[in-house]
Amino acid sequence: MNTALSKNFEHQSAEQKWYAHWLEKKYFHSTPDNRTPYTIVMPPPNVTGVLHMGHCLNNTIQDILIRRARSKGFNACWVPGTDHASIATEAKVVAMLREQGIAKSSLSREDFLSHAWDWKEKYGGIILQQLKKLGCSLDWDRTTFTMDPDYYESVIKVFVDLHKKGVIYRGKRMINWDVKALTALSDEEVIRKETRQKLYHIRYAIEGSDEGIVIATVRPETIMGDTAICVNPNDDRYKHLHGKFAFVPLINRRIPIIADEYVTMDFGTGALKVTPAHDTNDYQLGIKHQLEIVDVLNDDGTMSEAAQIYVGLDRFETRKKIAAELEEKGYLQKTEEYTSEVGFSERTDVVVEPRLSLQWWLNMKDIATPALKAVMEEEIQFFPPKFRNVYRHWMENIKDWCVSRQLWWGHRIPAWYDEQGNVTVAENEEKAIEKYLAEYGKKPERFKQDEDCLDTWFSSWLWPFEVFKGYSKPGNKEIQYYYPTNTLVTAPEIIFFWVARMIMAGEEYMKAIPFKEVYFTGIVRDKLGRKMSKSLGNSPDLLGLIDQYGADASRFGIMISSPAGNDILFDEAALEQGRNFNNKMWNALKLIHMWKERSTDLLVEPPFAVLWFEERLKQVSEEVEMMMTQFRLSEALKTIYSLIWDDFCSWYLEWVKPGYEQPLADNVYDFTVDYFTELMQLLHPFMPFITEEIYQQLENNREIDLCARQSKTATTSANQNILEQGQILKDIITGIRDVRNKQQIKPKETIQLFIQTETPELFNGLYDVIGKQVNASSIQLTENTVPGSFTTVIGKNTFYVVSEKPIDSSHQKAELEKELEYLKGFLNSVDKKLSNERFVQNAKAEIIELEKKKKNDAENKIRIIEESLGRM
Repeated sequence: MNTALSKNFEHQSAEQKWYAHWLEKKYFHSTPDNRTPYTIVMPPPNVTGVLHMGHCLNNTIQDILIRRARSKGFNACWVPGTDHASIATEAKVVAMLREQGIAKSSLSREDFLSHAWDWKEKYGGIILQQLKKLGCSLDWDRTTFTMDPDYYESVIKVFVDLHKKGVIYRGKRMINWDVKALTALSDEEVIRKETRQKLYHIRYAIEGSDEGIVIATVRPETIMGDTAICVNPNDDRYKHLHGKFAFVPLINRRIPIIADEYVTMDFGTGALKVTPAHDTNDYQLGIKHQLEIVDVLNDDGTMSEAAQIYVGLDRFETRKKIAAELEEKGYLQKTEEYTSEVGFSERTDVVVEPRLSLQWWLNMKDIATPALKAVMEEEIQFFPPKFRNVYRHWMENIKDWCVSRQLWWGHRIPAWYDEQGNVTVAENEEKAIEKYLAEYGKKPERFKQDEDCLDTWFSSWLWPFEVFKGYSKPGNKEIQYYYPTNTLVTAPEIIFFWVARMIMAGEEYMKAIPFKEVYFTGIVRDKLGRKMSKSLGNSPDLLGLIDQYGADASRFGIMISSPAGNDILFDEAALEQGRNFNNKMWNALKLIHMWKERSTDLLVEPPFAVLWFEERLKQVSEEVEMMMTQFRLSEALKTIYSLIWDDFCSWYLEWVKPGYEQPLADNVYDFTVDYFTELMQLLHPFMPFITEEIYQQLENNREIDLCARQSKTATTSANQNILEQGQILKDIITGIRDVRNKQQIKPKETIQLFIQTETPELFNGLYDVIGKQVNASSIQLTENTVPGSFTTVIGKNTFYVVSEKPIDSSHQKAELEKELEYLKGFLNSVDKKLSNERFVQNAKAEIIELEKKKKNDAENKIRIIEESLGRM
């Protein structure tokens, strides 16, 4: 044991020492054996990622669960890895090349991918290395990347299989187009935001008439793509215009006026411009009424040749200019402020464009059915359960998934086209040629592979089983042992992107759910409630915080305020609280070290403090066990924190502390070390470094490290009588100290204490502790009032404090009257609750019993105070 302890816990040296030690001992590595597995697959961060507060929360929770499972004897396996992140990574590589003066368009696909792989090898593992600083006990030997060779092959095989089953198809449909990333997006990759806009009222001239018809639009830049005006057939204002024609302002295109009940008569002017190429609903109207489709936008959001005017100008610049021209030429009748939802790209944060495009799609209806059933029948449990309804609503209204992306970095779509555009889907070109030969009786003259890649989520939906090569090497020993996994920890915003799709893939290819529980974390916000972002400058440097406060304090700070599924208001003060907690435990360790030097071979009957703390440890261990199974991790940490800070450091150590220069009985010292050891075991999943350090410092030559030690399981429940006696003892000490403070009795001045009680047996074994804690030279039971004393009521007992200090009876009377007034008000509030029929009918039995106990206690205290006042 190291006797020369530093003033405070030095986190940096402890973190480096213990993490290296744990890796050397291979504590985090798992292989199948005869134990029960407990498996978590990490949500793979993007290779572009750098550790931020969201990662800190998510991975701390996973580490808590995995370390706890390890301590309970499970074969704990936590699989790390990274996602190739098509859009984000390609954007990073394009930006890097631009800095070097290289345009993507000047490179072949192979050359660009060479640069992308170089970038990935250089930067792609940074976030995993950063997770080590946080103390994450991942099985690094299992690190997986979504474009590893076996994984890549599995993604391609799944595409081919689903295409063969008719689930994947190619079709021209309206999609969400990202004008910055130049790719299609699925509906789930579009974030709807309330946006303030202008509603422009524009007049279209009617053919052969001086009359006009006014439409209202927020997108005047798309009028050049209008191919009809639509009105409701029941709208009397426009019945005379059915079948007539109007002219599009500025370009003078002749378009029909059509009638359809789709149009809402009381919105805007009741007349709708129909632009089939640029609005999903307009597209449906266009198909129904066989309208022309005119696409006025280029891929990058500039105006196309088909727009005829403002060609090459950005869409939003065009909006400003066209509004001015419409006003100048008399077409713009008025503008008004208008707020509506606008779709933004989840990745690039630009406004997405609805666009007609030929893409690859996955029919979701049938594949979603077993995944919906698994959650609704609670084969998979959600924590908090409220997310089941969110999940059900989306799954019951599911749309086909656009799985193609116009990118080069990712899994290239395994489809080949001949000169006539006939498509052949196969795992590779060789198999595609064989398939083509079988179908057409000849080899293709020219065969070109699809340029597009698959959506990133199309690879990550295989994650829970493909990290164990469940599809690439079916039936292998590892997939049979580790799958289904136990717990998924993730954010609710990817419930559709990822959670739902993993369940679908698991059911489809493993014929089993991928995990048994899903724990949804909240969003980490700043203390003003704003989402953390680089643009707001409110996202702290997590690595800097770890350097400043330590990994344990950082984990503590994020977890102490993290109720499941609710947003977290992050405040750096919580990390300071964590650091203070470290130092509190470190000081307790130093105190116990001092006692070691003064311990004696003397054995004594275990004092009350020892008996009480043993029961308190049992009680809290039971509570924490229940909280952990319900994923109430923040509550569990608060409970352990209170047990260590309050019960162990502030009460237990004070109660057993020997007098000045007095020895400590050997068995009391041993009990104290054992209790501190068990506390470190309980806290270890939350704060691994300081707990390992203290554990090792408590005793020389530990046979097993705390990281690998199995926790003890209590064989009996906590003794409620001892716990109640302990609470009474704390209340007495607090109450008497309060009297001393109010009466300004100096700490060194002794008092005499008299106790008037109907239950004298409660005080058996407590006199020494009470005397030491309140500096009483004597303690006696009494049946009568004690003249010349300060009186206080604690619980059902009256305490008389005798001191050399003269008594101010008027002050004492005022204090008792003040307490009496408070108790009567409290009793009145309890009576109101118990007389409320609704409360009594709906409250749990234990809650009602607790209220009745409060009532009884208050009545007893009131009686005792009134008696004391009567005697004064």
